[in-house]
Amino acid sequence: MELVEGDVVLRPIKLRDQRAWREVNRRNRDWLRPWEATIPPPTPGGPHTHRPTYRQMVRHLRSEANAGRMLPFVIEYRGRLAGQLTVAGITWGSMCSGHVGYWVDEAVAGRGVMPTAVALAVDHCFRSVGLHRVEVCIRPENGPSRRVVEKLGFREEGLRPRYLHIDGAWRDHLVFALTAEEVPDGLLNRWRRKQVPSSAPRDPQNTPRNPA
Repeated sequence: MELVEGDVVLRPIKLRDQRAWREVNRRNRDWLRPWEATIPPPTPGGPHTHRPTYRQMVRHLRSEANAGRMLPFVIEYRGRLAGQLTVAGITWGSMCSGHVGYWVDEAVAGRGVMPTAVALAVDHCFRSVGLHRVEVCIRPENGPSRRVVEKLGFREEGLRPRYLHIDGAWRDHLVFALTAEEVPDGLLNRWRRKQVPSSAPRDPQNTPRNPA
């Protein structure tokens, strides 16, 4: 499944993306490091966990996707790999919820790539997957990431102290969320309306497509 809006494409991550993924990640080390999840030091007697290789990461993401717990995508912009977006922690039953994590190449930041990608993913979660709620957890200091959810109209719910291990320490995170009822016409349509003057014609409704 591919999700497409203009120059932005979300598609499943693949093993053959390794070279492009590594190149983008390497160029953006300083840009991404303050916001990337890290592995906390092991507790006495606890297991030692190491950062996975790219192949191990992709296999884990695929396994979680096959189990219905995750939706792992890469982001393409104008035909080139430009980032990654994952809907993780998918819970069914009485909750039907998941959370979105993402990163983007600094070279394309500020062009609307990430808000478009998040809107595509959230609409897919609500309309095709059947989730009811999606949340995004962001460090208060991460201005660019906070602007993404603010542009899309996510609702701020509060602070989770020392929520995730990021850049070598346990960090506070702000929680932003949406439920399906809050975007009955779709999040992508909301984002389009913010970009296009009301007098101008809007693009046709976005629809997922299967890769040729």
